[in-house]
Amino acid sequence: MSPPALELRNIRCTFRARVGGEPYTAVDRTSLRVAAGEFVSVVGPTGCGKSTLLNVAAGLLAPSEGQVEVFGQVLSSINTRAGYMFQADALLPWRTAEQNVMLGLQYRALPQAQAREQARHWLARVGLAGFGDRYPHQLSGGMRKRTALAQTLVMDPDIILMDEPFSALDVQTRQLMENEVLALWAGPRQEGLPAGRGGRKAVLFITHDLDEAIAMSDRVVVLSAGPGTRPMGEFVIDLPRPRDVAQVRAQPRFMALHAQIWAVLRDEVLKGYAQQLQRGAA
Repeated sequence: MSPPALELRNIRCTFRARVGGEPYTAVDRTSLRVAAGEFVSVVGPTGCGKSTLLNVAAGLLAPSEGQVEVFGQVLSSINTRAGYMFQADALLPWRTAEQNVMLGLQYRALPQAQAREQARHWLARVGLAGFGDRYPHQLSGGMRKRTALAQTLVMDPDIILMDEPFSALDVQTRQLMENEVLALWAGPRQEGLPAGRGGRKAVLFITHDLDEAIAMSDRVVVLSAGPGTRPMGEFVIDLPRPRDVAQVRAQPRFMALHAQIWAVLRDEVLKGYAQQLQRGAA
């Protein structure tokens, strides 16, 4: 049996407090698996530690306790088999879209001509053929997200980590991007695209939007309100693929799954909201 692409085992993340304060445990007793080729979403209240877990999976944050394994190997530094798509796009304003997509390949010392060719292939794949010479300020929000997606996928990662990547987009653009991600995740490589390890990627997707999580995922994991966030429930999403994220919401099975997951998530959201009000009044 093959090991999972990503496994977090009994993760605890405790942060030092300011002088005189108590240490803060953001995440506690959290274990999570993502199989190769599996799309897993994590939902939970605001401030519950979802992004903390993603940073642990990326190797950007060492857990206080527990360990991370990537394809069966203990992670001790940066997760080089993962690509990270942030909530805010990380495009460099002085580089064009094409140059931004090329950046990671240049760090890998790929010859300039090959890096440019692969960047153009991926810009075309995300619907931005002909926009490679535009700077970030010349692109719409959706186009910047497409560029950031190409920037991630051009590196051919085995694991894709996504931290609420579409939260700032309008509803229509958001649904287009969600469908684009599903098509790129599920579909075979197009002829002419550069060769790589290929195959369907493992995805760990952080979102506040339960509809988005259900529409896109194979599994949804619900986290508790903090502090000491931990998984409260795990749900298999047995909706058929391929999916259109707008159309799938009308299916009776989608609505049944939404009600089932929300029954667990609702109390945690209310707890998280009450905690925010208490902190604001303090």
